[in-house]
Amino acid sequence: MSDRVLVTGVSGYLAGHIVTDLLDRGYEVRGTVRALGRPETTAHLPGVELFAADLESDAGWAEAVAGCRYVIHAASPFPAGEPEHEDELVRPAVDGALRVLRAAEAAGVERVVLTSSIAAVRVGHENVCTEDDWSDPARCNPYEKSKTLAERAAWEFARSRPGFELAVINPGMILGPVQRAEARTSVDAVRLLLAGEMPGVPRIAFAMVDVRDVATAHRLAMESPGATGNRYICAGDLVSLPDAATVLATRYKVATRPLPNWLIRTVARVNPAARTAARYLSIRERVTADKARRELGWTMRPIEDTLLDTAESLVRLGVVADPGPSKRAASTRTASPRPASAV
Repeated sequence: MSDRVLVTGVSGYLAGHIVTDLLDRGYEVRGTVRALGRPETTAHLPGVELFAADLESDAGWAEAVAGCRYVIHAASPFPAGEPEHEDELVRPAVDGALRVLRAAEAAGVERVVLTSSIAAVRVGHENVCTEDDWSDPARCNPYEKSKTLAERAAWEFARSRPGFELAVINPGMILGPVQRAEARTSVDAVRLLLAGEMPGVPRIAFAMVDVRDVATAHRLAMESPGATGNRYICAGDLVSLPDAATVLATRYKVATRPLPNWLIRTVARVNPAARTAARYLSIRERVTADKARRELGWTMRPIEDTLLDTAESLVRLGVVADPGPSKRAASTRTASPRPASAV
């Protein structure tokens, strides 16, 4: 069998970087999209053989996975806002993961690497979470629940089939350069700052990670003999949005003033973006990536580089107009932002 890899959902933000990393390493790559006929969504990925396959249908999956040695299942619903009903996210996430796993098993695929999230790890825990922790579905929002239940379903599938190889990557908040002019990704927080759509910055914090490093983690989990049967958290220390804005302000004119929590909660009554921010005011994404570093040899680039590279790509591709240089812009980059717990 050739070193052919199927990456699901290749028009997505993370999946595109996974494909780029694999191509750079000499792998033959196939990709799935929900429907063919939109070449602009994959034009940045030349040389990828495309197949139409939807998470909510069995059609196309057998053809897409045939002859592949590995499968990286990165496709999953990622909402711009809260769905009307949680099943809009949970059902396609769980059913889609099982469709991919069944197709991989039938095709004799050597290993599947599944993209999950720290959303499947941290909910309901106050401790620093490791791969031994699982989110409590009863305390999850729809997105968190979709990631938790989809990953649990995948592990149950793998355990019921002796010899089936599964590894899982649990990334934090993914930032880093976009490859095409797309808006519905986790980089929207940076876009909002560059666009000047916020008078200040909510006092919320995330365990951030660079999309390029997450892509590398998927390949390492695919290649490493001991990765099967393991999940790997890939995320850094907590970084607050005010600290992130301060880094961006070394190059761009952006708001850096922290907004009081009461104001965020008040605006949240009428503004969807503020509603999302309000939900994170009391959340602390405390996780450790020690296992990925130790077992995969995985490393992270400085979050400062990630933030500035994200902004540069959004401006270069016209997702947001260049806000111009900050009055405080320096000729060199500042030190990496402090962990949120220290501010």
